[in-house]
Amino acid sequence: MSFWTAVVVLFAIGCVTWLKAQRYRALGDRRGPREGYDHTAREHELEREVEEMRKRIIVLERIATDDKRGNDLAREIEKLRD
Repeated sequence: MSFWTAVVVLFAIGCVTWLKAQRYRALGDRRGPREGYDHTAREHELEREVEEMRKRIIVLERIATDDKRGNDLAREIEKLRD
């Protein structure tokens, strides 16, 4: 085996190993749930939290874009300062 053939073979082995490692990282550990950790419960909790955040953002956007409500809110804040 020549030097360059060995270099190409080693490079190919390195590429295959790197690709498998990237795939493993992207897919995660599929061997089953870890002891004491429920993936679905955590996912449901995060989905609920995201939905709550979306509702809050909608309210904040409504306050920020509604001129009349924004002016009323500014007046109420000024009244509280006095």
